[in-house]
Amino acid sequence: MELVDLKAKPYYLSDEDIKWVEDTIAEMTTEEKIGQLFIGHFHDMNLEYASEIIEKYHVGGARYKDANTTKKEVYNFLKHLQTESKLPLLIAANCDNGGDGCCGDGTYVATAAAVEASGSEKVAYNVGYVSGREEEAVGVNWNFDPCSDILFNWRNTIVNTRAYGKDADTVIKYTTQYIKGLRQSNIASCIKHFPGDGTEERDQHLLLGVNELSVEEWDSSFGKVYKALIEDGVMSIMAGHIALPEYQKKLVPGLKDEDVLPATLSPELITGLLREQLGFNGLVLTDASHMIGMAAAMKRRDYVPAAIAAGCDMFLFFNDAEEDFGFMMDGYKNGVITEERLHDALRRILGLKATVNLHKLKKEGKLTPPEEGLDVVGCSEHLAIAQDAADLGISLIKDTWNQLPIRPSTHKRLKVHILYGEQGGIYEAGKSSTQIIVEELERVGFEITLHDGNTREKGKTDEYSKNWDAAIIFSDIRGYAAENNYRIRWACPMSTDIPWYVYEVPTVFVSLNFTTHLTDVPMVKTYINAYKNTREVIRQTIRKIMGESDFKGTHFNENVFCNKWETRR
Repeated sequence: MELVDLKAKPYYLSDEDIKWVEDTIAEMTTEEKIGQLFIGHFHDMNLEYASEIIEKYHVGGARYKDANTTKKEVYNFLKHLQTESKLPLLIAANCDNGGDGCCGDGTYVATAAAVEASGSEKVAYNVGYVSGREEEAVGVNWNFDPCSDILFNWRNTIVNTRAYGKDADTVIKYTTQYIKGLRQSNIASCIKHFPGDGTEERDQHLLLGVNELSVEEWDSSFGKVYKALIEDGVMSIMAGHIALPEYQKKLVPGLKDEDVLPATLSPELITGLLREQLGFNGLVLTDASHMIGMAAAMKRRDYVPAAIAAGCDMFLFFNDAEEDFGFMMDGYKNGVITEERLHDALRRILGLKATVNLHKLKKEGKLTPPEEGLDVVGCSEHLAIAQDAADLGISLIKDTWNQLPIRPSTHKRLKVHILYGEQGGIYEAGKSSTQIIVEELERVGFEITLHDGNTREKGKTDEYSKNWDAAIIFSDIRGYAAENNYRIRWACPMSTDIPWYVYEVPTVFVSLNFTTHLTDVPMVKTYINAYKNTREVIRQTIRKIMGESDFKGTHFNENVFCNKWETRR
């Protein structure tokens, strides 16, 4: 087993810092040691519950609810967490796209797909820069990004907008810039989802993910990405509930299909491939432990300690805190987690805390930043960065009939169709985008008729072109862990939203999220990927449709055409 070297990359700790790590471990009770292995999830930001979890189970890290929360609410809650904890907490956020990942009023900059479309390393840098500054302001010190996956499979909607490209070099180019921007703040970096998502269309939230690449294919793609980012000094890596069977069978000759496990439970992948072969010296954490890719691998009482035994250092989220803590303790007591493995994990955990100076900040009473620093969240500098990123990223994928521009002076009467995906889910499409779309179209002088797609009756087709000058379809489809992949779902069978009217009036399709909807609407002749449903993005998309601004996001990859000839015409 490769033991951590706290003087080496990515820690570079001084003798004084290492002494704090070792002294802290020596002073811990067994219960405190076991607790450090857990990252708690405080999804409702309940102060009483948070205090109980910290007091009873001594967690080493925390995640929290970030959607629909204000920066002040997040700040106060994270201050409470750090005040309650004996040891400084690693507090994480998912800032894939900017500061909107750490609080509801944070600044969205760009998705990975939008970054790639922009062709701009500066945009990638700015996503990390804004993420780090806004995270640090609210009290976050660990960012579970960037996503280092490769979008080989256009059908994959898990990393459709989160992957920076469909080849290793593109992903390396933009993820290194993101991390460079993040380093302008005191935030620990993380890449995910080892050994790599994007080769298949299924979702490890719902089943075991499988990266089907051969050893040689993996080495030249995902392996190349991980090697480059490890060399660049990434501090932590999130292991996915994803198997890599060809590599696992190479590392464990005779391994049978029925014994192939996700990376989170696989010693050959975490210890053998990631630690020993790729030389990663930093911290490894699991992806969320409620995901079925892990939960269906074995009994929970077995896989809770097995993740640590396999080489992961931290376990993401309790199911039931008392039960999971007991499972981890039992695993330690019965030898599944050895003394050596436990203490190596603790050194990596405390080492990461020391790398971002949490031990010193706690001693100085500065773990929580000054409240006036919240002004950086949504500041004018960040909003200008977001505006520039939107301008550079929005992509005209095709306009084969040269229907653009569409302006109020030439196409005043618009029929507007708005498509939504999952409702009632964790990451559902918000109806607020309808209001933004209508307001922005009317603001520039269009007359809007919102279409109700809950009918299959077209009426007289000639009436369409008599009543409207053009049609725009906005797709705000998103979803999370209810389907393996997300496609357009029409409001009813043979819905009148379906663009049967492309020969009646100029018709434009705008995706506000996923990039591959052309597979379901190949008949549209003007297709735009805007990547997000914010007011800034929608406003700039409309300006570009009107011809007031050029479409500059020309560096999108071929996945947008979904490997189909008919999507290009």
